[in-house]
Amino acid sequence: MPIQIVRNDITTMSVDAIVNAANTSLLGGGGVDGCIHRAAGPQLLEACKKLGGCDTGKAKITGGYRLPCKYVIHAVGPVWRGGGQGERALLASCYQTSLELAAEHRCETVAFPLLSSGIYGYPKDQALQVAMETVERFLMDHEDITVYIVVFDRAAYQIGQQLFEDIAAYIDQNYVDQHTGQTRRLIWGDRRYQEVPPMAAAMPAPLLEADSLEQALEELDESFSQALLRLIDQRGMTDAQCYKRANIDRKLFSKIRKNPGYRPSKPTALAFAVALELTLEETGELLRKAGFALSRSSKFDIIVEYFISRGSYNIFTINEALFAFDQSLLGG
Repeated sequence: MPIQIVRNDITTMSVDAIVNAANTSLLGGGGVDGCIHRAAGPQLLEACKKLGGCDTGKAKITGGYRLPCKYVIHAVGPVWRGGGQGERALLASCYQTSLELAAEHRCETVAFPLLSSGIYGYPKDQALQVAMETVERFLMDHEDITVYIVVFDRAAYQIGQQLFEDIAAYIDQNYVDQHTGQTRRLIWGDRRYQEVPPMAAAMPAPLLEADSLEQALEELDESFSQALLRLIDQRGMTDAQCYKRANIDRKLFSKIRKNPGYRPSKPTALAFAVALELTLEETGELLRKAGFALSRSSKFDIIVEYFISRGSYNIFTINEALFAFDQSLLGG
């Protein structure tokens, strides 16, 4: 089910379908459209000629030909005209129609560019928001599809400037560099943020107070898997509701459920903390059961903490911010 934001050349991805940012003629153009046509070869153009064009907000499908994918879904996004001409609804329709075609053709993996955000001028932060919201809703009922939002390079991607500034300021206040006392800077455009000097970290308390190894082993706490299942029940959630909100694949969740000793990665553990809407204290407790802790020397941890401390539990919004700061993503 997961949504993943990746840096890649969409024409090289071995997925079931890639989505082309097409124009209404479907006969090729510049940007992503031109790259896909060149990589697919002349057969793609011949197939597109038979489709009779496509309306804005809709999509049509062809084979992939020389591309490593089975299908190309040609989606026609709106031109940005200030936001008052129904652009958001049309862009959402592009993603919805494309996903419906993918499901109809039994695609399990689909890669999207950020539609309309190139020469059509749709602001990238708003285009990303529409993409993530539409895909998230669709995947709630289609958990066997994995969707990639493909960004060619990080310079072509942006979250909202205010969100970037707020997170940068939070990192400034909380980030501890254990390796150097030198100052660092986070840069957004021509704005610069001076980071605070390192702070002393508190020593952790001992996990167990036992007279012997045998006694310590007898005092083992519940495992991560046991704690997770308990918390799901306490929240009145179903398994599916939890792993979907965590952006976790059903197969991975099944492994966790079946194995009481399962040790997740830190991004997976934090994804479940977000899905369960745990407080920072509860998040720390769940992480400890997986063998981790939130650290002030990790920007990844600080960014996740920023959202949890504000009661913001949309995992896709968190992942957008993590991606913008070049950090690993939650779930997936």
